[in-house]
Amino acid sequence: MIAWPKLPTPTVLPIGDAALLVRFATVVDEQANAAAIALTTELDADPLPGVVELAPNLVSVLLRYDPLRTDPARVAGELRLRMIRLGGAEAAPSTDWVIPATFGGEGGPDLQEVADSLGMTPSDFAAAHNASDLKVLATGFAPGFVYLGLHSQHLYLPRRSSVRAKVSAGSLLFAAGQTAIAATEMPTGWHVIGWTEFSNFDARSDPPTRLGAGDRVRFEVVP
Repeated sequence: MIAWPKLPTPTVLPIGDAALLVRFATVVDEQANAAAIALTTELDADPLPGVVELAPNLVSVLLRYDPLRTDPARVAGELRLRMIRLGGAEAAPSTDWVIPATFGGEGGPDLQEVADSLGMTPSDFAAAHNASDLKVLATGFAPGFVYLGLHSQHLYLPRRSSVRAKVSAGSLLFAAGQTAIAATEMPTGWHVIGWTEFSNFDARSDPPTRLGAGDRVRFEVVP
């Protein structure tokens, strides 16, 4: 059995009169992300009474509740019990994915600039980027949008200073120790380093997304 790692103590914050935010950290790190995934998995499998929606993020989980059925004190109390129960509980199974992708060229106009900023050649950067599996940290922000990480410190680069008005679905985006896959056209301030035919969103499917938080992704370079 693989157990969840020791979970950090969260901060529980009221958001308006019908939601609580369970926040494990104020910056992205592996332990806080694992905690957010573990809590979401637990609450998906065994929902809290009165909670009508879960919205997990990189290091937090938003719980929206029906104030006619429960109240914030009761939800917070149940949350504390669940966090105790999670310690040592079995982790949810994950799926390994291999995603073909091209780096640079028309689909990755920022690859050269990214490589230059990190003191690498584009091919060396692509090799370092794809050297190890990346964990699905979260999905969301836009339909099918995937956050992957975390890269090692020598691959950290801040976002661009300007925003592109539109990038295509399948764009590989890179910034702040993460790689993201855009599943729809969107504006972005991330660096566009490549492109993939893989799509993580199909509104006709149930569920509409394929990748789940905790899955592992390895990019395979397409010549």
